[in-house]
Parts: sequence; C-alpha cells; structure tokens
Amino acid sequence: MTNIIVVLPKLDDAKGIKNVLVRNGFQVAAVCTTGAQAISQADGLHDGIVISSYKLTDMVYSELQECLPTGFELLLLASAHLLSQCEGSGVVCLAMPLKVNDLVSTLGMLTENILRKRRKARMAPKVRSAEEEAAIREAKELLMGRNHMTEEEAHRYLQKCSMDSGTNLVETAMMVLSMMKV
Repeated sequence: MTNIIVVLPKLDDAKGIKNVLVRNGFQVAAVCTTGAQAISQADGLHDGIVISSYKLTDMVYSELQECLPTGFELLLLASAHLLSQCEGSGVVCLAMPLKVNDLVSTLGMLTENILRKRRKARMAPKVRSAEEEAAIREAKELLMGRNHMTEEEAHRYLQKCSMDSGTNLVETAMMVLSMMKV
C-alpha cells in the first residue's frame, strides 16, 4: 500500500479529502494542517504521496517539496491561476474545484509510479563493501587452495551453500572462513 498524507490548512477540508480517498480504496496514513506536521509524518515512512494546497499556515508547497524525504511525490491542489505558476517544478498538479474522478485517477497513476520504483529498487543488484568483497575473495582462495577448485567452482560452491542455508553470499563466505581456518 502507498502511504498518503493529506495536508491542508483547514482540518475539515483535509478530512473530507481523506474520506473520499478511503471510499475509493486508498489508505491515508495521516491528515495534517501544517507543513511541519506533514514532514514529521513523512520522516517516519519510506515513501508515499503528499497531497497539499498551494499555501499552508507555515510554508508554501515548494518549501514542503524541498523538505520531503526522497521517495515522496507531491500532489498540489490549487486554482488554475496558481497552477500556471507551478509549471516545471516537478510537482503533479490538480486544479480546484476538485473532481473526484480526477483525484482518484491521478492518485492511481502516482501510486503505480511509486510501486514501479519500489520494484526497480528491489531488483537492483546489491552493492557490497570492500570488506565483504575481500571476505568472499578470501573464502574462494581458501576453497581453491585446499579443495583444488577453480575460481568459478569455488564461487559456485559458495552460491550453492548460500542458497541451501538461506544466507547471503557474504555470510556463507564468513562461515567457510571460520570453519576452514581452524
């Protein structure tokens, strides 16, 4: 589920937006009236969408956007006149008065974008530190020397042991080093 934070200066308006979203299948993590509250809520989450008006009691949307953690999208609700000033700011905008279908479809699009980013991040190869690389290299060298394996065979052995034991390659290399150095 994607985290949604609604931040509008009037609490009743924010609750109204929340109710519309909940009725349409979205989960709202928080309802706020100030940018500081929204930032505080966002800091506790990994990613999500912040729905905001142009001007809040303590900041404008651009200041809020700058303070949000990476991984958060900002959906700006404002009049058509104010939206014309926001072009090129990297913010998704919806004109007021708000149409429920526009809000739901725009949130659906933003949610899909966030889910796509999550999948892409999960599929990205893990980056190992120099110490982890050294441990793997040392375990392979130990296997090559003691068991007369090629580097490829030693690597495959570590991979198979890793999969069989349900540990990552670094942990498996550490186990091999601790067992064989005795």
